[in-house]
Amino acid sequence: MSDLTTARTSDASRGTEGGVPPTPNQRGGAIGTALKYLTGQLRQIGLFIALIVIVIFFEVATDGITLKPINVSNLVIQNSYILILAIGMVMVIIAGHIDLSVGSVVAFVGAMSGVMITQWNLPWWVAIILCLALGVLVGMFQGFWIAYFGIPAFIVTLAGMLIFRGLTQIALQNKQISPFPDEFRALGSGFLPDLGGGTSFLEPLTMILGLVAAVLLVFQGVRQRVAKRKYDLEDEPVVWFLLKLAFTVVLVLLIAYLLAGYRGTPIVLVVLGVLAVVYSAVMARTVWGRHIYAIGGNLNAAALSGVKTKRVTFLLFINMGVLSALAGLVFTAQLNLANPKAGDGFELDAIAAVFVGGAAITGGIGTVTGAIIGGLIIGILNNGMSIMGVGTEYQQLIKGLVLLAAVAFDVYNKRRSGGK
Repeated sequence: MSDLTTARTSDASRGTEGGVPPTPNQRGGAIGTALKYLTGQLRQIGLFIALIVIVIFFEVATDGITLKPINVSNLVIQNSYILILAIGMVMVIIAGHIDLSVGSVVAFVGAMSGVMITQWNLPWWVAIILCLALGVLVGMFQGFWIAYFGIPAFIVTLAGMLIFRGLTQIALQNKQISPFPDEFRALGSGFLPDLGGGTSFLEPLTMILGLVAAVLLVFQGVRQRVAKRKYDLEDEPVVWFLLKLAFTVVLVLLIAYLLAGYRGTPIVLVVLGVLAVVYSAVMARTVWGRHIYAIGGNLNAAALSGVKTKRVTFLLFINMGVLSALAGLVFTAQLNLANPKAGDGFELDAIAAVFVGGAAITGGIGTVTGAIIGGLIIGILNNGMSIMGVGTEYQQLIKGLVLLAAVAFDVYNKRRSGGK
């Protein structure tokens, strides 16, 4: 009798390991844990849901034009420079700063590329290198005043907005410069070679790249989860992990399928992909990335813990200058035109993309992926409303409301979690 009692007690203590189904309390505990985790991830979940809802809405409202291959390709190309700016801007905002000069830097670098190629007769690739170097100088100029002289970034970059807009007009003498060489234009509006020779239903190289990207994303996701479990740091439910991974794979393959149905992979998409991977790794795995988060979270605490705050800030604005220069090259190449009015409002679009993408207004929170998704949301709104014939005045109104809602959601989450 005692042996039977011992066996029953042992089975009960083992729960599911002993073959006994989990009790309602155990099931409720597991569900509660999953719900608690998902609640903590509400910002990221809400972002993906918003993107899906907006795409579905415009797909219906535009009678299927939104997800046509040619429109998807145009979406990528037309919003590429904003996404490049958003990658740099999210890092600046995470550190607790702001950059209002990026639109003017885009115009200035575009103007100088026109002067170098058409007036100085420099090879297009030399002009690209010199323009990126010019972006470094711009970042050093602004970063010095912010990091080492102690002037707030808002004031320095506001001055930069005026300075570089003026330099743009001086360089161009208030005239437009065009055209540019085809090799240069390919940076903004070119495509990778069509392996199918233009005869295949789907462009093969694009589908290959999509499959490779999907496999790499799965491998990276599993690798990170295994590493976290090794150090007992994993709190993500396995069901949610699998769903998230499946959604990512489907999204990547869908984009590849749509692009392959038109002309294939835009060159600027490859540039964006490289930037996204590199900067995501920088922010997540490098000392510099962790220091950026630390400065944005608490500047004084970061300084006391040994973070070289001035050096980090200086490098941060050099990085922003380089990315602004790259965006200027992409924009100029896409338009095949250097224009004194180029870049107007780009800083506002980049900032909006960052906040819509989940960055905190107080700094210390944000991701490169979130900024890119936020930029896509803004781009899809612009594209969808234009297709529907919505006036620019209403487009500005709607984008303003979307930005306000994103920031209000961030504030609500902080209050909900007990933050101030």
